[in-house]
Amino acid sequence: MKKSPLLWFALLLLIITGYTLLGPAEATLGTNVRVVYLHAAWVWAALASLIAAGLVGLVGIIAQRSTLHRWSRSLGRTGLFFWITYLPISLWAMQSNWNGLFLAEPRWRVALVFAIGGILLQIGLILLENPIWASGFNLAYVIALLVALQTTTKVMHPPAPMLESDAWRIQLYFATLTILAMLAAWQMSRWWLAREKSTR
Repeated sequence: MKKSPLLWFALLLLIITGYTLLGPAEATLGTNVRVVYLHAAWVWAALASLIAAGLVGLVGIIAQRSTLHRWSRSLGRTGLFFWITYLPISLWAMQSNWNGLFLAEPRWRVALVFAIGGILLQIGLILLENPIWASGFNLAYVIALLVALQTTTKVMHPPAPMLESDAWRIQLYFATLTILAMLAAWQMSRWWLAREKSTR
């Protein structure tokens, strides 16, 4: 029997939870580093979905394909879901590793602004109905987000410690966790697309 994307998403969440609990400890942060791994993998899944939404939307505009516009809208909604849910994971990582919430971190403030902006954008796209608008706005949104992330200073936020680590076990673990998060994002995108088709 063919399982629904929502069921696959739920199963992947369970796998991600269990896999996160098995993450390798780190010399300085100990086992608390596991939430940092999850936080980073979740951000990458969000960014991958948002970038895909923008690129698929661009191709949809050029090729004038309504199917691609619907995919762009589904990927954009998924990226926003992962982006919004990454924020509490980020707060959890701050609290568990630094015993406090550093909300003045520029990177975190940019993330919050784009989460709020993304919610307003998706509400607007629902009201506009025509999926071609989703393609154009998703492309503009992800370009603005990437520019903002590149130009925002980092105070306590390290660049990418998992990628710069010499410990191959940490790199392999993080790569696998990121793949699992991206698979979950893919299933959510399929679910959004199925919902859109059912309401047409």
